[in-house]
Amino acid sequence: MENDRLEQVRERYRAAATTVLTATGSSGGCCGSPAAPAGDSTAGAPAAGCCGDATAPVETEEVFGAALYAADETAELPDGAVLASLGCGNPTAVAELRAGERVLDLGSGGGIDVLLSARRVGPTGFAYGVDMTPEMLELARRNAAEAGATNVEFLEGRIEALPLPDAAVDVVISNCVVNLSTDKDAVLAEVFRVLVPGGRVGISDVVAEDHLSPAERAERGDFAGCIAGALSRQEYLDGLTAAGFTETEVTFTHEVRPGLHGAIVRAVKPVTV
Repeated sequence: MENDRLEQVRERYRAAATTVLTATGSSGGCCGSPAAPAGDSTAGAPAAGCCGDATAPVETEEVFGAALYAADETAELPDGAVLASLGCGNPTAVAELRAGERVLDLGSGGGIDVLLSARRVGPTGFAYGVDMTPEMLELARRNAAEAGATNVEFLEGRIEALPLPDAAVDVVISNCVVNLSTDKDAVLAEVFRVLVPGGRVGISDVVAEDHLSPAERAERGDFAGCIAGALSRQEYLDGLTAAGFTETEVTFTHEVRPGLHGAIVRAVKPVTV
């Protein structure tokens, strides 16, 4: 089951990235998908991707994607990175990034949040992205080159085993990705490991209300669609605490399906562990 879910997510990433690489040269996000090829009646609008459902009414897709970013944030980014974004929030704003900080984006996809982070932390800071799909990494690197971003690096790896040393970053962000992991305890443990003491987490994710059972979450959407794998609010808080974090909070921002919400997840790694 775990391998099946991982492959389901990987294939959706790969398909989105391959379509973009061969059609438009734009980028897909971790929970996103490419813009339609030129000439398609849907060109310029995101297709269904990791988060999102092509069969859903158009208005429901407003809970994912570029609309969750301020226009002035995305104005100077590659068009494809913006159009393809189908994340569930804006983690760069959630994390309140500051000049000189080192940032890690979990599941960086086409790189929109890494590029925004690089801009916020400035030339004295640095932004890393980790993604498990080579095709997505190719897209991200293309977008970084187009944006002229030099303080970024995209690394191949899984968020359950991050390819960074201990205490490597000041901030960890993610946009609708932790819910896709089949081992969320491992993800949170790895986040704790790579953060410096006093480092912080600023994640956007899909989170379930506490009363929803796993079966009820699955009824509302599939695993690769960022729904079935969502933690409940209390499960998220418990997981963060078990990993060693303090000052934990999960705040709902907008409903994405009945009983499931886009949410802001914050936590801090204690200075003394």
